Amino acid sequence: MASAPSSTSGTRRKMPTAIKILVAGGFGAGKTTLVGAVSETEPLRTEEVLTDRGVGVDDLGGVETKRTTTVAMDFGRITFGEEFVLYLFGTPGQERFWFMWDEVALGALGAVVLADTRRLADCFPAIDYFERRGTPFIVAVNCFDGARKYDADEVKQALQIGDGIPVLLCDARLKESSKEVLITLVQHAMRMRAAR
Repeated sequence: MASAPSSTSGTRRKMPTAIKILVAGGFGAGKTTLVGAVSETEPLRTEEVLTDRGVGVDDLGGVETKRTTTVAMDFGRITFGEEFVLYLFGTPGQERFWFMWDEVALGALGAVVLADTRRLADCFPAIDYFERRGTPFIVAVNCFDGARKYDADEVKQALQIGDGIPVLLCDARLKESSKEVLITLVQHAMRMRAAR
């Protein structure tokens, strides 16, 4: 006995397009904070308390009040309507965890390099990494309370990055400010893709 073909009524719901974004930068730049500020879900955090084992390994200059550190990654999600889902991956900032970056960066649309003007040189490894990989990136300067203020052009000049790379000021604690950073990155990455 042959069975009749099944039919479905209505239209098929299209799955949203997944977009992977990295949030990188130096130790204590605010990567965990930014992911947490914008994620619509409770972000996955792999933070551990700093202990005396980090003495001589983790430089706390400029971030003396820091008490925890990311040891694997942060993960958050933002849904835009039914079309797009942004997956945010915050990378650890210390050199001893850089070996993970290749795996985390695979398939990323682009990256935010979060900079802290108190420790600006700490974002050079992330900038170098994304330049070598050809990954679109922007620089977002996290404006910490009490830190000396610089404008975006001054930071761009200090980092010696090309004119085509956006640099903007932000407060990673604030959802709207962090959303603006992500929007700037997606727009920049899409322009770069269109130009290829």
